[in-house]
Amino acid sequence: MMQHNFLRTLCAGLMALLFIADPAQAQQTAADKAAAKQLVREVLQENPELLMEALDNLRKKMEAGDPAAAREGLGKLRKELERDPDTYIAGNPDGDVTIVEFFDYRCGYCKRAQPILRQLLKNDGGIRLALKEFPILGPDSALASRAAIAALKSPKYEGFHNALMRAQGPLGEDRILRIAAEAGLDSAALRKDMDDPKIESIISRNHEIARSLNISGTPSFIIGDTLVPGFVELEQLQELVAAARKQCLTC
Repeated sequence: MMQHNFLRTLCAGLMALLFIADPAQAQQTAADKAAAKQLVREVLQENPELLMEALDNLRKKMEAGDPAAAREGLGKLRKELERDPDTYIAGNPDGDVTIVEFFDYRCGYCKRAQPILRQLLKNDGGIRLALKEFPILGPDSALASRAAIAALKSPKYEGFHNALMRAQGPLGEDRILRIAAEAGLDSAALRKDMDDPKIESIISRNHEIARSLNISGTPSFIIGDTLVPGFVELEQLQELVAAARKQCLTC
């Protein structure tokens, strides 16, 4: 906790250096400012949870949105959200309830949610989990998403996905490929496949869908007609699934 507070203070201090108002200290050079910006960037890349704290406010705004408008948007995108052939389905492909998760491999809350989701799928054999790549936390996030999408055609995808979710710290290319090899993938072939232009179009489309639904943070879940921004405990997920299942029976 002390380290976390120090890093937060460091980020605030460095940002303040970029806007010094005291004329006596105004001799700061462009190089100094660039160095400070780079340090802030490095701290955030190493500690993405600091950025996630800022995104919490955006999640709260989403929760206060218009439910009717949200349902209308979900209805228009239902097929693409739940039945997109370029979206991996975990759990039961023929399940009666679909959970859509927008996630980022560098998101601490997504990592916390991962074992909960696995437990949910284990407890309830009627759930389809649609995994939507939504990299928003910098270059490492985008790189990990590209690698995961490139692995979609492999039966080793889910193991690779789970390993990326468990990984702590930076996710540079070398580490991602090492994790892929450990998951049983051909890392050389995967690296080549990551350059497929279709991958960027998949990620771009996921971002477009997220914007249209007012999704700005990760994780974000769609369960039935309910959009749930942020981390969710197992009990709440079970309640949302039960409500969505009941809704399907009455629609």
